Amino acid sequence: MTDLDIDIGRTALVLIDLQNSNVKRDLAPYTAEQVVGNCVLLAGEMRDRGGMVIFVRVLVDQLQMPPSDAPIRKPGTPAPPPDASHLALAAQVQAQDIVVTKRQWGAFYGTELDQLLRRRHIKTIILGGIATNFGVESTARAALDRGYEVVFVEDAMSSMQADMHKFACEHTFRIMGKVRSTRHVIDALQAGTGDA
Repeated sequence: MTDLDIDIGRTALVLIDLQNSNVKRDLAPYTAEQVVGNCVLLAGEMRDRGGMVIFVRVLVDQLQMPPSDAPIRKPGTPAPPPDASHLALAAQVQAQDIVVTKRQWGAFYGTELDQLLRRRHIKTIILGGIATNFGVESTARAALDRGYEVVFVEDAMSSMQADMHKFACEHTFRIMGKVRSTRHVIDALQAGTGDA
């Protein structure tokens, strides 16, 4: 693909919060099953080429909950179940994949993600996960601040409402990087250059 040239050796796939607490949510415009399925396809393509695959999970019982007008978890809500922060089995995490654990929306702050990427001389991050305008967007903003190029896989992410996802993908993400479909990114990976 001429509009998306991928150097496999300098690219990482970063998948945000494909964990039990999120894959059980009602999502839009794509279901959790669709998002996870597309993420599995992307991860498989990266692994086949020796590329870097990173799964990020959030410890939901330690997630910062500042006072807000619309809290994610209402006061008095029971604590999440013990397996809420476990990556979903459907995500098919493999032994060679890297798992990064966070305690906030974004995947960079207070984690080893930046160091892991820089040690591999990563220039481009392919992003997907749940939810588009929370963990994915927060991670993308931090990636941009650190000088990474970002490719957003539009149908490998979703949110709690379709309009939230649509706004991020049609407006914010197009300014920050490139927005493409799973099929488009896989085609680019298959035509990619460089050694991983």
